[in-house]
Amino acid sequence: MDWKYLYTSLEGRIGRQTFWMGVIVLIVISMVFTVLDAILGTRTDSGIGILGALFSLVAIYPSIVLYAKRWHDRGKSGWWSLIGLVPIIGFIWIIVELGILKGIDGPNQYGADPVPA
Repeated sequence: MDWKYLYTSLEGRIGRQTFWMGVIVLIVISMVFTVLDAILGTRTDSGIGILGALFSLVAIYPSIVLYAKRWHDRGKSGWWSLIGLVPIIGFIWIIVELGILKGIDGPNQYGADPVPA
């Protein structure tokens, strides 16, 4: 797996398995920074860890890239990621659309099928 392509390029498509692997890696790294904040005592009075907050800011772009590639696999524009801004329904929509539903079989305008037949 080309991790640099997975997290930096908005071009192409990824399947559900690759999408979930990418999301899990970001979650694990976030958890590591949360633990480091607790160990190092770098939490603010509000309970937000400095390292975790910095990672969250850095992780915005890779997350957008993952979402866009998965939307491409569904035959839709990456701008559909904005549906996540709708409270509750947006989150559910993204989980179903990106994490559960199968992508379009064969090539589409965004590239070749990421899961060969």
